[in-house]
Amino acid sequence: MSKPKLVGSVIGALLLAVILGWMFTAPYLSNQGLGRTPGVIIGGTLTPPLDDFSTLNGVVQTPVLMKPTGFPPFVNYLSWVGLEYGIITATRPDGGLWAKRARERGGDGWLRLGDATFAMHAEEIFGDRRIEMMELWAAKAGRTLDEPLYEGSEPLREWEVFFWTPR
Repeated sequence: MSKPKLVGSVIGALLLAVILGWMFTAPYLSNQGLGRTPGVIIGGTLTPPLDDFSTLNGVVQTPVLMKPTGFPPFVNYLSWVGLEYGIITATRPDGGLWAKRARERGGDGWLRLGDATFAMHAEEIFGDRRIEMMELWAAKAGRTLDEPLYEGSEPLREWEVFFWTPR
């Protein structure tokens, strides 16, 4: 094999290894550097919907993994609160990618809590119902609606709320 072909093969194999490594290890649980890079594989076991999602509140202590339908298939970490018939998630009103994709693509996707992955549908919540759901989300975060979640973010009262139900 000629030297240029060998170099090309090594570079190709290295790129493939990097891409596969990213696919199988991201998203990372941090908010800086590579931690902001979403993955594409949600994992878990596809599970029938629960009769009561609120039972997960005290059991699953990690963020929910969310993967909307469509391309690119990016997986994101979200904070959540389980209710009897579904799961509340919230996001800053900053035009973030996952909320935009949920709106534009009809809201279908998957949520993974622990090892269970659920086929779900997201509906954006508005008005008084949004405030009621955001109060539950804020309570789980240990905040009030008038406090920001972290320095530089908007007060929780302004955040966008999505309610995920089984599909």
